[in-house]
Amino acid sequence: MVPRIAAFVLLLTALVAVGRDKPENWIQVRSPHFIVATDASEKQARRIADQFERMRSVFHAAFPKLEVDPDSPIIVLAVKDEKDFRALEPEAYLTKGSLKLGGLFLRSQNKNYVLVRVDAEGEHPYAVVYHEYTHSLMSRAADWMPLWMNEGLAEFYENTDIHEKDAVLGEPSSENILWLRQNRLLPLQTLLTVDQKSPYYHEEKKGSIFYAESWALAHYIQINDFQQKTHRLVDYSVLLVQKVDPVEAARRVFGDLTVLQSNLEKYVQQGRFFALKMATTTEVDDSAFKVRPMEPIESDALRADFLAYNQRVSDAQALLDKVLQENPKNVSALETRGFLAFQQRHFDEAKKWYEQAIQQDSQSYLAHYYFAAISMNDPPNAAEQDQIESSLRAAIKLNPKFAPAYDVLSVLLALRHKGLDEAHMLGLTAIALDPANIAYRINVAHVLMTMENPKSAIEVLSVAFKLAKTPEESLMVADALTRAQQYADAQTELAEQQRRYREEQKTSAENNDGGVPRLKHRAEFVSKGPHRFAVGVLKKVSCEDSALDVTVATKMKELSLHVDNYYKIVYSTLGFVPAKDLNPCKDLENRPAKVEYVESADPSVVPQLISVELHK
Repeated sequence: MVPRIAAFVLLLTALVAVGRDKPENWIQVRSPHFIVATDASEKQARRIADQFERMRSVFHAAFPKLEVDPDSPIIVLAVKDEKDFRALEPEAYLTKGSLKLGGLFLRSQNKNYVLVRVDAEGEHPYAVVYHEYTHSLMSRAADWMPLWMNEGLAEFYENTDIHEKDAVLGEPSSENILWLRQNRLLPLQTLLTVDQKSPYYHEEKKGSIFYAESWALAHYIQINDFQQKTHRLVDYSVLLVQKVDPVEAARRVFGDLTVLQSNLEKYVQQGRFFALKMATTTEVDDSAFKVRPMEPIESDALRADFLAYNQRVSDAQALLDKVLQENPKNVSALETRGFLAFQQRHFDEAKKWYEQAIQQDSQSYLAHYYFAAISMNDPPNAAEQDQIESSLRAAIKLNPKFAPAYDVLSVLLALRHKGLDEAHMLGLTAIALDPANIAYRINVAHVLMTMENPKSAIEVLSVAFKLAKTPEESLMVADALTRAQQYADAQTELAEQQRRYREEQKTSAENNDGGVPRLKHRAEFVSKGPHRFAVGVLKKVSCEDSALDVTVATKMKELSLHVDNYYKIVYSTLGFVPAKDLNPCKDLENRPAKVEYVESADPSVVPQLISVELHK
């Protein structure tokens, strides 16, 4: 017997579904925390929404410190039968021998989708609902939580019975127990290291033993922790967060894995299993649910979006063609077109689709964000910068929890040398919303450098270095840290030079028979207006202390540029990776490049160099 299993699929993108030749009648039920779209009856849709709300209530009571509501709303696609489900599920599960799913959860940085069948039957008919919602709550831990633990806990909580005044969590799964008794358990060292590429996660028979044994191990540890008043699962999680190998972490917390394997095998053979009973009230007022019919074009657009995020591109494209043929201004379809083009790295095309969606008064924070982010790929002029800023502020207003919009707006303001205090706060907000994102911390450091505060930039980057998860992230942070330290050293040296100069001037004045010394100084640079760009070859590069002068030989003319402190310049490369750290005084001469500069309000003053992008 193959157990009914709801699989968790973590993707970098979200999901949508495929259309049929015959139109379906879809309805939407909106509860306080969920949106349910279904081709089943209103009664079934209300029941699905009710169960999600009840499960949310149980988790909120069990884990009061847990963030039970994701950044973007959870959209539940509740389809009436297997045929409709297979029209939407990932292609990887359509091949012969693949695991049969009862539901799945797909989450990206941008969207949360749950796909469930409403015709599910069994002793726990809403197990798939509980399973998938558990995954949504644990999705923030996906970067450190091993797959067995993720699936084991979801299996543990899927067999939950919710009553008016209490809830029973972790009731034993008769199907899992039967499967484990009829099949040989996986070695724990194998179970603990299964990942999403493993055949144990996808193939039907191997997948079944993986899910069943993951449930058994999670159930064994949870129940024993409760009975013995220990917290081994929490201790195990702490080690995983500290990047300890899952097998080594298990040895430290659970002891000898051979003994644990033996105990687990005895556990699944025992005649009696316990569950956890929790007193709680889960009353849901379904009179607050808002029900409305969905137009066929609306349900088609929703399923097209689901398919696009599920990487069923050809199915999504076919459905989008149908929608846009009927209504070329359909905002949802325009946004999904933009997403598909973005995924295929057709950025100009993606920008076009998102811009069209915005022009149709899109209320999607994603449309505003992606339009702005793509527009930043090429140096925008002043008018474009205003439009980008407007879109980013709209994205933040539409979704105040969406970290990327804060990050890009921070970068934009720093680029414009406008509102640097706000840029700093925006960057800090992005970090607060997504502490694990190293790029946000690097960008905040760049803002601090622009504010001429390299010491604070070093502090930010030092924390980022400790949080880096990959060699690539560590290298990025190390490079930024080197530049910040060089800037801080140059700033210290400049301050020392100024101190010595003042001492020299003071001594000169004292030896000047009371005369008034005439001091030479460079007037403070005052920006004239928008940033400009030029492409050419760098010539006549000269340095004096930390000041740098350079001439850019373009096709039309030669452009002289100056910067008082070349550590303030933003350096980048296009088409190649430097073999060593850049020395601006030695490595810029005769290099093709694109430069960013700003003119002075005083025409007699040389324009100020802002950034240099070296070309291959």
